[in-house]
Amino acid sequence: MRKKERYEQIIAWFQENMPIAETELHYSNPFELLIAVILSAQCTDKRVNMITPPLFHDFPTPEALAATTPEVIFEYIRSVSYPNNKAKHLVGMAQMLVRDFNSEIPDTLEDLIKLPGVGRKTANVIQSVVFNKAAMAVDTHVFRVSHRIGLVTKKDTTPLSVERELVKQIPNNLLPIAHHWLILHGRYVCQARTPKCDKCGLQTLCKHFVTTYKVTEK
Repeated sequence: MRKKERYEQIIAWFQENMPIAETELHYSNPFELLIAVILSAQCTDKRVNMITPPLFHDFPTPEALAATTPEVIFEYIRSVSYPNNKAKHLVGMAQMLVRDFNSEIPDTLEDLIKLPGVGRKTANVIQSVVFNKAAMAVDTHVFRVSHRIGLVTKKDTTPLSVERELVKQIPNNLLPIAHHWLILHGRYVCQARTPKCDKCGLQTLCKHFVTTYKVTEK
């Protein structure tokens, strides 16, 4: 199967079977989403959603968060991974928003990655979810699923190379939802240790399934 055909058929399957796909992080504004995404690094969305309500309530604005200390924030987020670093990042992020961005979330990759705790993946999530830009955030789920089903090759050894290939092949208007298609598929079906191939609708389009079970591709 040619690459173009694989992409077209996989996209068509997701459009039919997952017409609505969005982040599972809970938030009510861009500032809250930015906090949640920073906290979600190497941590589950479920855990983040458990600890953010009091954090959002007590620090609803960049000004409020900027005025506190990492030590205070640590007590709110102590159950997430790397709470010390993330507490410092959150306060530093808020301080930079207030100081350099008039307390507004910037909408470009270049500005977003200036913020403490914000790398390329987080910046792309914000660009995609908040600003509906043609950006593809590559987390562990996207990286794994893209390789398994054959959207990228073994040569794509870094998140950046996977991102570039996906952005090249997926239509711009579908990139925001495609990010969530791949994440959710990886989270609930194409899991890391034991992929649920028997429950996957992409079986005959998936390189891993075709190779493992020696079936014929569509």
